Amino acid sequence: MIGKTPPRRPGLSVRLRLTLSYAGFLAVAGALLLAVVWWFLLRYVPDNSQGLLGVSPNRYLLVHTFAPAAAGAMAFLLVFGLVGGWFLAGRMLAPLTRITAAARLAGSGALSHRIRMEGLGDEFRELSDTFDAMLERLESHVAEQRRFAANASHELRTPLAVSRALLDVARRDPTGDRDELVERLQAVNGRAIDLTESLLLLGRSDRGNFARESVDLSLVAEEAAETLLPLAERRGITLDVTGGAARTEGSAELLLRMVTNLVQNAVVHNLPAGGTVTVDTAVVGDASVVRVENTGHPLPPDLVPTLTEPFRRGAERVRTDDEHAGVGLGLALVHSIVHAHDGTLALVPRPDGGLLVTVRLPGLP
Repeated sequence: MIGKTPPRRPGLSVRLRLTLSYAGFLAVAGALLLAVVWWFLLRYVPDNSQGLLGVSPNRYLLVHTFAPAAAGAMAFLLVFGLVGGWFLAGRMLAPLTRITAAARLAGSGALSHRIRMEGLGDEFRELSDTFDAMLERLESHVAEQRRFAANASHELRTPLAVSRALLDVARRDPTGDRDELVERLQAVNGRAIDLTESLLLLGRSDRGNFARESVDLSLVAEEAAETLLPLAERRGITLDVTGGAARTEGSAELLLRMVTNLVQNAVVHNLPAGGTVTVDTAVVGDASVVRVENTGHPLPPDLVPTLTEPFRRGAERVRTDDEHAGVGLGLALVHSIVHAHDGTLALVPRPDGGLLVTVRLPGLP
């Protein structure tokens, strides 16, 4: 069952096993030392098998005087090894105990706890630092997912509430315009479907479980520009695609969605009329680069980092008063897709207004 540790047979603790190992090693070393001493003593001391005691040392005296002392020394070594081994094992395993306690806290949901182990850079310190870094990334990821889930639930609730309100109005007024009701319901449901598909695509790109193939970003840029050319023409925006071939490895579907979102964002957030959008592809060093640049209103520098957050557009949250307002996931999807393809995303406000977006992906020869 998920969340439960499988049962294990009872056994000795690591501390007890280390203690027995220390004591056993010390006892064996002591026995070997005594055996060597005994062998040398018996080798050079004359034998007195008749039991005649003289002034000179003999084997009989050694056996009856040295053997009890040796047995006592061995007993002392064994007890000393057990006590000292238990103490040393506890000292050596203390960092591991702290790491285990932190892991239990993390398993219960307390991701803010950190070990912050002090001391020399040994194996336990390295394990502790790695565990702290993992907790930090996990805490950040969980917080981001919770925030995203809250925003997504709010955005999905809006079209459902609008649909219910439209149906309530139609029920109270049976003589109303049915065609208008159907069109408005279709628009609201279309927005909910777009939002759901974007959420699924965002989750797919975050997991990175997609097939990879060779993709030419210049062809992707041309396809995205061709799709959005009617929108640009209706808004009086000039849309240009320049540059040469730039190959990378990844999902053609996700990369097309990435470039399409960038171009659509550049068109929608352009000047009312007469603006320009330029899409350029190139190979820079070992990277394939896509640049999308658009004219528009000046953007505060502190606003730019927030543009890749879900359900953000400009300085405010997404609006629904524009047929191309989107669902607020355009640049969030771009950021997720770029990250899944091991690339980088840079957003720089233009001095004259508008935005320059640069995507760098690993290139192919």
